[in-house]
Amino acid sequence: MLKLALSFFVVLMTSAAFAVEPPKTGADQELHYDLVNPPHAVADPSKIEVLEFFWYGCPHCYHFEPYLKDWLKTKPANVVFIRQPAIFNAHWAAHAKAFFTAESLGVLDKVHDDFYDAIQNKHETLESEADLAKFFVAHGVKEEDFHKAYKSFAVDAKMRQAETLAPSYGIDGTPALVVNGKYRIGAAKAKSFEKMIETANALIKMESNSKHSK
Repeated sequence: MLKLALSFFVVLMTSAAFAVEPPKTGADQELHYDLVNPPHAVADPSKIEVLEFFWYGCPHCYHFEPYLKDWLKTKPANVVFIRQPAIFNAHWAAHAKAFFTAESLGVLDKVHDDFYDAIQNKHETLESEADLAKFFVAHGVKEEDFHKAYKSFAVDAKMRQAETLAPSYGIDGTPALVVNGKYRIGAAKAKSFEKMIETANALIKMESNSKHSK
C-alpha cells in the first residue's frame, strides 16, 4: 500500500513538473527561450497571445519578416498575433511613432512592407515628421490626416507605453517573440529564425493543451 502511495506521489510530481516546465525543442533538446519574470497578463485569456518586438531599422527583423509571414498564414485559430515596436533610443522611437500613426490611420497593412523597404533597401531615415508626412502622402494618406494622427493623444499614449514595455518583458534586442506573456524567444537564444518559429509553435501547443486540461 505504501509502495502504491509513493508511486502515485511520484506520478503527481512528474505531472506537475511537465505542467510548469516548457518543452525543449529541436534535435539538440535545448531551451531556445527564456521565462518572462514576472509573467505578463494577456488581453484575452481565452486566446494564446504572441507578441513580436521589432524595429524597422533592424536588418535582422527585416530578414525575419518572411518567416513570420509564412507562420501567420498557418498559425492556429486560437492565436492572437500583435506587432509591438520596441523603443531603446530616439531612432527606434521615430519608427515606432510611424507604426502607431499608421495603425491609427488604419493603413498599417498598406505601409508596413514599404516602410521596411524604404529603410532597409532604399536607406531612407524616415524619422522627421516632414519626411514621414511625405511617405504617408505617397501612400494615399491626406497630409492633414497624417499630422492629426501623428500628434494625437492615442499615438502619444502608445508611445509612452512602448518605452517601458520591451524592458518589462526582458527584451534587449530584436526580433523577439513573447508567447502568452510567459516565454521570451530571442534570435540569439534560438540561434536561427526557423528555430524561433519552431519554439513558438511548441510553446503555443503547450499553452493550448494547458487551457484544454483545465
